[in-house]
Formats: sequence, structure tokens, C-alpha cells
Amino acid sequence: MNVRILIDGIVRQTMVLIAQLATSGGLRAPLAHVAEQVFLELSKELENQGLTKKVTADMFGMALRTYQRRTHRLSQSVTDRGRSLWEAVLDFIQEEGPVSRDEVLTRFRHDDGISVRGVLRDLTESGVAFSSGSGSNAVYRLATDEELTKIQRNSEAFGIEALAWSLVFREGPATLERLSSISGVPSDKLESALSMLIDSGRIQRSESEDGPRYQSNRLVLGLEQTAGWEAAVLDHFSSLVKTIVLKLQIDQKATHADETGGSTYHLTLFRGHPFEDEVLGELHRFRRRFSALRDQIDRYNDEHGLPTRRLRVDTYYGQRVVEEESDEPIEQAV
Repeated sequence: MNVRILIDGIVRQTMVLIAQLATSGGLRAPLAHVAEQVFLELSKELENQGLTKKVTADMFGMALRTYQRRTHRLSQSVTDRGRSLWEAVLDFIQEEGPVSRDEVLTRFRHDDGISVRGVLRDLTESGVAFSSGSGSNAVYRLATDEELTKIQRNSEAFGIEALAWSLVFREGPATLERLSSISGVPSDKLESALSMLIDSGRIQRSESEDGPRYQSNRLVLGLEQTAGWEAAVLDHFSSLVKTIVLKLQIDQKATHADETGGSTYHLTLFRGHPFEDEVLGELHRFRRRFSALRDQIDRYNDEHGLPTRRLRVDTYYGQRVVEEESDEPIEQAV
């Protein structure tokens, strides 16, 4: 497998993840900015790797001037995430509802009618809105405030707080402007979350020449929480990517002496298999073992302090279980 095939495969798998995130919880997150954001972030990272703008432009198949114009334009507008038609129709029904289908089509007469009707169908199928009647007489209303808040916000305040903690842990010491730029969360919302984190002792604030900086030496995202899962997903994915990147910088092979790296094992068994509990229980055992180990390390560090030169270890474990049917017999050893 050459590098180009590997990159193509990683892009496809990343798109699967983005598509799942964009439709999770019944929402339809706007994606108009994604292609431009991918270009901008990739170009920045290539330049961070030491490549010149001319070489980077050539890798994208662009003339240098075209590349510079595009990166400059996108850098100015990257924080403008835009609004999807799905969000606009949702807001209209929320503000004016109950509304008829004709009223919605009139309001969005400059948009493609098929797309608008598709959005209305999707809103009702996902449970965000309800409809009565049929055809042009159909009337739409939103779910109750309680139902809509649960779907639309998913405990937004707690989610932003968890996201802020995760960002500070990975990127700190960082300024408010830096954290807002990375996350896309408005500074006022982010600042409120940072204040809560400081008050609870989870992050620390220090003064610098360019303003307050935030940092944290630990990150604990608890289990059994319906909100804040976004931060956990981002932290897991970020750890995975950073591990692969560092491993590629060190070497491209696995050895028994590795301190950085990972391994993937594919196992086939069935319900009632003699090794079922041992395999399926590994995720629980990993979490319990490392939670206890982390607590012991934190207590020791609090009592003895940390030197200026230290080791940062990111350890993660992932497990996927899928039940599937197969007509292929398994050969028995004799």
C-alpha cells in the first residue's frame, strides 16, 4: 500500500465519522464550511511541517498566487460557520408556528422547493417537528420546549464546559482567542465555561504579555453522562491522531520496545463462547484499571509536585462489537 492509497482510505473513514456526527441526536449540522475548512487546516499544517507556500500550493495543484488568495480569503471567514437550510426552516417554524406547508414554501421561495420539502419531511421523521394534514394543507409545529431543548441543545452549557476543559488540556497554556478560534465557540460562551472550570479547580489561569492563558494538567470526562460526549469523542480522536503522527515521526514499524504506538486485534467469537466475558469485559477492566492508576498518580503528583521536564502519556482503548450473520462455515481443527 502506498501513501496515496493510505491517505484516500483515511479521508473516507474521516468522512464517515463527520457524517455520523452531523446527524447524531436528530440534528442536521451545517456542512457548507467543511470543504474550505479542510483545505485551510491542511495547508496550515503542511506549512507547519516546514514546507514552503510554493511547495504546498503545488501539492494542491495550484499556482502560488491562487493558493495565497484562497488561504487569505478563508482565513478571514473561517469563523463564519454559516446556516443550513435545515436550521433556517427549523427557526422559522419555531418563531411563526404552527405554519402551513405553503407558508414555509413562500418564506423560502428563493430556495429549491424540493429541498425545502425534503427538510420538512426530515424534521418530522427525526421527531423535531410534528405535522397534521396532508399536501398543501399540512401544518407544522415544533415539539414541546422541553423536547426541543433536549434535541437541539443536548445540555449545551455542560457540553461547552467539557469541550473547553478538553481544549485547555490539549492546547494550553492558551489564550481565550486561541481556544475560541480552534473550537468555533463564541468567546463569551467559552469565557463563561472557563470561569466555571477555574472555580472548580479543573483548570488554572495565568497572566502573560498577550493576556490571560489557561492550562490544565489533567482531564477527566466521566461515565454515564448524556452531555459532554462531544469532548470525549474529540479527545479520543485527537489522541489517536497524535499517536499515529508521533509514531510516523519516530519510525514506521512496531517493535516490542515501543513506548509510542498502538495495536489492533480482530477477534471472532459468539454469544456463549468460552472467551466471551474475557474479550467483551476488557473495555470495563481497562477503564477501571486506568481510572485507579490515574487517581494514584494524581495524588502522588499533588503531594510531591512535578519537575519542569516531564512525560506526557496519552493512553486510549477502543472496542467495537457487531453481531453479524455469516453462511461461511468455520473449519474445525482435527
